[in-house]
Amino acid sequence: MLEILYQDEYIIAINKPSGLLVHKSYYARDAKEFAVQELRNQIGGQHVYPIHRLDRKTSGVLLFALDKETLKIMNDRFATREVEKKYLAILRGWAPEEQTIDYDLTNDDGVKQNAITYFHRLQTAEIDLEYNNHPTSRYCLVEAIPETGRMHQLRKHFRHIFHPILGSRPHGCNKQNKLWLETFGLTGMMLHAHELCFNHPITNKPLKINAKVNEEFVKVGDILKLDLSKYQ
Repeated sequence: MLEILYQDEYIIAINKPSGLLVHKSYYARDAKEFAVQELRNQIGGQHVYPIHRLDRKTSGVLLFALDKETLKIMNDRFATREVEKKYLAILRGWAPEEQTIDYDLTNDDGVKQNAITYFHRLQTAEIDLEYNNHPTSRYCLVEAIPETGRMHQLRKHFRHIFHPILGSRPHGCNKQNKLWLETFGLTGMMLHAHELCFNHPITNKPLKINAKVNEEFVKVGDILKLDLSKYQ
């Protein structure tokens, strides 16, 4: 059963679990379950139209329209950057306190696209986990706000500044991912879409939709002694 965060006659938002595809994809032909299908079945067979996308391994707020007119309105608002998306991520190392990453990304068609991400550091952690001849390992929790919506933007941007997202594959640190898999059994990616802010497509009233972090995110937070109480 999907967790519904908001629902009216025009839009519906869920807290997408990590590992669930939004819809069928050429790149994940092994998948048999999709958010579109599961949500449609859950609300009595009504058609739902995904307004934006989240990676398969990214959890958090996922917004759908319930008719094509609303879909067009919201697509236009995403295109003109009238929707603010906020993500939580756990990174390797201690990233700067805040930074705007302005680094172009190349899509699957070989086209270079402008991509901008602002983030600020929320908390830091250091644990007794030997890595690369160091007796300890450092991590940090950040809130990231992408100004653009390129494929795998956050994962690629954080790798670009040498603070990859923990559990990210292939845009992460393979050695850290293996270390966490073998030591703590971590299979997920520490990236969560925790907040979506926009004006309602029909009433134009401000909406803020929040999604709690999942169990694996909480588990990693406990290991790192991060305070995630605001996000649970």
